[in-house]
Amino acid sequence: MNEPLPETITLEMMRQSMHSAIICDALDSIGYTLQSPREELLPMTVESVVVGRCKTSLWVDMYHVDPSPYELELKAVDSVKPDEIFIAAASGSMRSGIWGELLSTAVHHRGCRGAIIDGAVRDVRQMREMQFPVWAVGTSPYDSKDRQRIVDIDVPVEIGGVIFSPGDLVFADIDGIAVVPQEVEQEVIQLAWKKVHEENIFRDSIKNGMSATEAFAKYGIL
Repeated sequence: MNEPLPETITLEMMRQSMHSAIICDALDSIGYTLQSPREELLPMTVESVVVGRCKTSLWVDMYHVDPSPYELELKAVDSVKPDEIFIAAASGSMRSGIWGELLSTAVHHRGCRGAIIDGAVRDVRQMREMQFPVWAVGTSPYDSKDRQRIVDIDVPVEIGGVIFSPGDLVFADIDGIAVVPQEVEQEVIQLAWKKVHEENIFRDSIKNGMSATEAFAKYGIL
């Protein structure tokens, strides 16, 4: 069962072979048992596996006229780098649709892999047509102007009890979201790679007639 590890496991290799559940299993095995947000963040547009690094933003509700509307929103999207995932920590607020088609277009053309919005989004139909991956709490047709705004970018943020730090590796799919802290990234990815190949052997053994009990006894994988 010992599948040799490649010298480098690239982001593209991760996208092809890994998913949030296998990453959570690897995190569990080294004691990182709370790396997936407790609250439900739904895939609003596509159901692909998205892998990238955190580009974080911190949002607040507001109840006054914004003297500089969209200022940090524009700065944030214009500073996105390829293979990043835009993270909007808005405390689950449904006050407005803080993310939509235009911001998706802006980051998509900068190589952004998707957006995770701890709040509401709008323009869902258009984002689906773009095939741009977005996770969110729900939807709202309201504009964010004078309702919500970004107060900081590129700082650690919290969503559903999990810290997302700039540069952390994120896996998002229909099952949920898993965050891999940078200090354990190499270990977690190696463990996940190993388990992917062990599960393949387990699966093939069952398809070839072995019972699940026998396969578990032999391989210790489930």
